[in-house]
Amino acid sequence: MNLPNKYSPQKIEAKILKSMISNFKIEKQKGKNLFIALMAPPNITGNLHLGHALQNILLDVLVRYKRMNGFKIVWLPGIDHAGIATQYVVEKELKKEGLDRFKLGREKFLKRVWKWKEKNGYTILEQFKKLGISADWSKIKFTLDKNYVSWVENAFISYYKKGWIYRHYRVVNFCPRCRTSLSDLEVEYQEEEGVLYYIKYSLKKNKNESLIVATTRPETILGDVALAINPNDQRYLRYLGQIVILPILNRELLIISDNRIDPNFGSGVVKITPAHSLLDYEISVKHNLEIIPVINEEGKIINVKEFEGLNFLDAREKIIEILKAEKRIEKEEQIIHSLPYCSRCGTLIQIIPSKEWFLKMDYLAKIAKEEIKKRKVIFIPNRFKKIALDWLKNIRDWCISRKIWWGQSLPVWYCQKCDEYYVTKLKPSIKCRKCKNNSWIKSDEVFDTWFSSALWPFAILYSSKEKKWYPADVVFTARDIINLWITRMIFSGVYFKKISPFKFVYVHPTVLTKEGKRMSKSLGTGIDPLDLINRYSSDALRFGLIWQNSGLQDLRFDESAIEAGYKFSNKFYNAVRFLYFRYPQMTKRNRNSTADKKIISEFNKTLKIINKHLKNYNFDKALKNFYNFFWHSVCDFYIESCKEGTKNNPEVLKFIILNSIKILSIFMPFLAEYLWQLINKKTLISEKWPQ
Repeated sequence: MNLPNKYSPQKIEAKILKSMISNFKIEKQKGKNLFIALMAPPNITGNLHLGHALQNILLDVLVRYKRMNGFKIVWLPGIDHAGIATQYVVEKELKKEGLDRFKLGREKFLKRVWKWKEKNGYTILEQFKKLGISADWSKIKFTLDKNYVSWVENAFISYYKKGWIYRHYRVVNFCPRCRTSLSDLEVEYQEEEGVLYYIKYSLKKNKNESLIVATTRPETILGDVALAINPNDQRYLRYLGQIVILPILNRELLIISDNRIDPNFGSGVVKITPAHSLLDYEISVKHNLEIIPVINEEGKIINVKEFEGLNFLDAREKIIEILKAEKRIEKEEQIIHSLPYCSRCGTLIQIIPSKEWFLKMDYLAKIAKEEIKKRKVIFIPNRFKKIALDWLKNIRDWCISRKIWWGQSLPVWYCQKCDEYYVTKLKPSIKCRKCKNNSWIKSDEVFDTWFSSALWPFAILYSSKEKKWYPADVVFTARDIINLWITRMIFSGVYFKKISPFKFVYVHPTVLTKEGKRMSKSLGTGIDPLDLINRYSSDALRFGLIWQNSGLQDLRFDESAIEAGYKFSNKFYNAVRFLYFRYPQMTKRNRNSTADKKIISEFNKTLKIINKHLKNYNFDKALKNFYNFFWHSVCDFYIESCKEGTKNNPEVLKFIILNSIKILSIFMPFLAEYLWQLINKKTLISEKWPQ
């Protein structure tokens, strides 16, 4: 057997990957019982980051362990069309050419996005392969596959027939750059310095007396429809029901009370602007207040002649100047506050009214809560189920429509003569109920990407054979998408398939820098996994990430663990070289020596511990026990005793090495496969787990 003096993983891993991939196919596996794993589909815009790597490496450890224990693995890879993110990337390209999607037109723009997807959309899956991820790469799924789109449309129609989907004009999070509404979970908040302006609103019956209102957004006073106090705030109860005069516009505003008003914010008196605040909108519904929009989808002022067309920040400056001239500003206070930004493009969000499609969440939230509380879905670690339950308890109706072009179109047809609509896949052949015309046009709106991905566990199963691959056994996720994806898959699965889409949800830690900062390429704190692979190896990266996965909420990444993985691969390689270069000179014996008996005992003990940790999802502990056993018990003790010419049985050394390669394969598959193929002239993936 030809074993070079030194292991060179960069030369070997690419070659080994080719020999491994075909054996990941479901049809090639011999197991009788199925083990079904769900891959979180990465965005087609994505490139591999350490979070992706950690998630899929950990799941791959479990999958490889199950495969070697006699299970046939169903692990389907796929990609998500990522509506907003993908459209943003393509629009940036168009901008460089002096174009935008509106100049190009919908049809040409979508052709451009498809072209981009075919060129770039599978990049991240190719990077997953470099990690040794043992999914069936012959069955890649895409959320814009014809069968998948059909499922999404069917889901919408089913909810609509139940009366759970409705179209409504109400305030939403809106991104002026992406030109679309966003759900609460797609908004990221950033702490920033700001100014709290204390503005005087004069009482109608006594213009010399004023109520002070604090706001960080003076431009929205143009849309004020009331002032509000907390009903338990004794300072202001005498003003309840009175009228104040709105500065600048001189509109009369009623003073109302509501329990949701925080008496400790500002002066305790709050302006109510239903068109540009989610809370104010809810208060306006309760008190039957008018909605006056004064900021449009582009972030510009509307409906007020003096400020018409101004950017909201320019309008803010002008309004402050007027208020100061009229001596309406009591004081200015420097504060730190949270501002909402689009999670996709980083643009400051506007809260504006828009006509959108909503999904009622009462029943769906209820069935998801029951599945979690009754442990039909089990979170590992258990503490993470609270994130899901808290969100489901306080859930709002879900805005599922997006005003972008890339995605699955809503199965909705609008009458071109009036605002009537008809929900159906095919163009209606009937006349409009309202205006009796037969002139229908398909909706330009698309589904929220998360509405689509909520159907992932069953919408990817196209054939009658594939449909049997539901439900899954396990899904791995990060805590920040528990509510974006996991809980939504739970209620979707129970509603459409009458059973939860998976039994176990393993929540891995978030990968941070060594200093505990968020990893970000733009901030210069990101670490490229591909760079680590090039410098160390895929196996070393796998080793280092598994080693650091200690069950905490956050993983502070330390490159020294990757380096330790590289050193371990060399240690293991040299142990195998010793076996096959020294083994022929060792005398075969019928009896086992004391050292033989000790190493066999240590092996059995270690194997039992590893099995226990893997079954409990303690991947780091399983690796650490194997590492300590092989480095210290095998190399430092047993192999050293073999070198000293003791009466050790060479068959024991061979037994320990071969079974250690099997264990190594779930953690460091490239080295393990390479060594196994050299020794046995066949692939390792179909071998059984050590007993």
